[in-house]
Amino acid sequence: MTNSAIIRARINPKLKAEAEVILDKLGLSITEAITLFFQQVKLTRSLPFEIRIPNKATLRTFQETDKGKGIVWCENEAELFKALGI
Repeated sequence: MTNSAIIRARINPKLKAEAEVILDKLGLSITEAITLFFQQVKLTRSLPFEIRIPNKATLRTFQETDKGKGIVWCENEAELFKALGI
């Protein structure tokens, strides 16, 4: 079967660019990624990932981390374990 169907979608340019960088590291084009997504939809007869509405605690955490609160940057696993108190 030849690939002849065209999909057109509007998407945030920043999101597209960020996704392209990741897909490139994975060795995938956008077309290949969309094809994989559609194949998984077909195989699972659903979205290939879980969709959930975040609860209040999760939403609050998102808001706090968006403001930079609660974020700890570590250079390696030793620093991470120290920051976690492990």
